[in-house]
Amino acid sequence: MQIKHDSDGPLNSSTLPAITAIVPAAGIGSRMAAKVAKQYLLLGEQTVLEHTLSALLAHPRINRIVVVLHPEDDTFAQLPLAQHPQISTVIGGAERVDSVLQGLYAMPDNHWVLVHDAARPCIQQHDIDALLSNINDVDFAGAILATPVIDTMKRARQEHQTPSIEHTVDRESLWHALTPQLFASADLTDAIVNAQAQQHLITDEASAMEYAGYHISLVSGDPSNIKITRPEDLALAHFFLTQQGRIT
Repeated sequence: MQIKHDSDGPLNSSTLPAITAIVPAAGIGSRMAAKVAKQYLLLGEQTVLEHTLSALLAHPRINRIVVVLHPEDDTFAQLPLAQHPQISTVIGGAERVDSVLQGLYAMPDNHWVLVHDAARPCIQQHDIDALLSNINDVDFAGAILATPVIDTMKRARQEHQTPSIEHTVDRESLWHALTPQLFASADLTDAIVNAQAQQHLITDEASAMEYAGYHISLVSGDPSNIKITRPEDLALAHFFLTQQGRIT
């Protein structure tokens, strides 16, 4: 199912359909070596997740956020943002894709959905604007934020404990996939369900849509939109948020 598009003119409040953000936050962040999940680590006086949700709430076109939580999460309810009228929660699944699917089941099937990582607090408004800018195009099936690969890429050979180089990969057409990723909710739901039924590996929402045959747009995003994965990422995110004026 595709949402009907209005092809005449740029983004405006009268033609843009409703948008819900899904934020999968059910992970435990094992690579952070911390006592709490990475989304609850502090950046300044707020948690990573609060910074992420505040950025999404600040965008005028996002009218609802579904936060997907671990079944044993007892931290989110203690955050001030947990009471925000635009935020609701659902319980996630074993893998990220399962959590996204639970979020999709909790929203209407005629919405557009922005799926955004809980651990990407540095997302900026202009990047969300860029994602939404083509939503009214007739052939638009979805888009993701991404950044072109600038480093030399090597494919590894795993013959020994220490990997060695198998060959150099041409980086000319390679991009780093980021979030948010934007799709029609019904299309994404069907794509994930079908891909799972065929045991296809889903690494992000776009991979499910690609498997379903959709052509997904790449939208160049700000490199500051990092994902907090390792302890050193926290300091870098703090720097970017300070630069953005979101931490003083």
